[in-house]
Amino acid sequence: MRYEYKDSKLGAILGFSDDIKNDEERFSTTSKTIKFLWNRNDCPLTVQIDGMDLELLPNQIITVTYLQHVSYSKMQLPLTAILFNREFYCIFDHDSEVSCNGILFFGTQDIPIITIPKEQLNKFNLLHDIFIEEFSTPDNIQGDMLQMLLKRMIIMSTRLAKEQLMVKALGNDQVETIRKFNVLVDLNFKTKRKVGDYAELLHKSPKALSNLFAIYNQKSPQQIILERIALEAKRLINFTDKQNQEIAFELGFTDPAHFSLAVFLRR
Repeated sequence: MRYEYKDSKLGAILGFSDDIKNDEERFSTTSKTIKFLWNRNDCPLTVQIDGMDLELLPNQIITVTYLQHVSYSKMQLPLTAILFNREFYCIFDHDSEVSCNGILFFGTQDIPIITIPKEQLNKFNLLHDIFIEEFSTPDNIQGDMLQMLLKRMIIMSTRLAKEQLMVKALGNDQVETIRKFNVLVDLNFKTKRKVGDYAELLHKSPKALSNLFAIYNQKSPQQIILERIALEAKRLINFTDKQNQEIAFELGFTDPAHFSLAVFLRR
């Protein structure tokens, strides 16, 4: 079952599939799209993200962006996917509405795995069914209705992610700082490599930022920055034809030898 909404004038696309492995090539485009991947089966399945196997249990959701390389080759079961691009719904422009960046998308932490609790499963399944119903109702407000449903999916998933993946002792302001730090690193890691750079953008001291991450995560802010650089290097090495020197300059290393050493130390 595959559905697609497309606005050719805007270049906007929203795709929906209950078997993304078989349907991915049937969409108009999947480049530059953000995806929800939802295991609606009764058994686990395995997805490869950036060459690493990730087991997705029943009623678990992961979110991926166009920065990540996803392979469905090891999957024996269908996987539900909702995909959209910036032209359909820009999560940066609407960040104040959904507050998902740095938690669901464009974060420097591990890939978020969200488990739908039993008491909320009916709510998610209902949203799934309403998506299908709306895709089957083409009219002049269909795009607006689908955008509302996508926004609902983002908000519901972000709430679960905050509840399941964030330290409960953190206050809202602390969560916001972590969220914004994650996004800033993802956007600026090629040019900004010091904790102080991000602390300045967040109007915090480097020490305050480090103390916050000591509560939230065993990784320090500096380690997170370096791991993001290493991850991008691995993506470029494994999934492009670029030579090491090209990759080094793309990541801001003026000396390729320093780049090679940095990647080696992070493997």
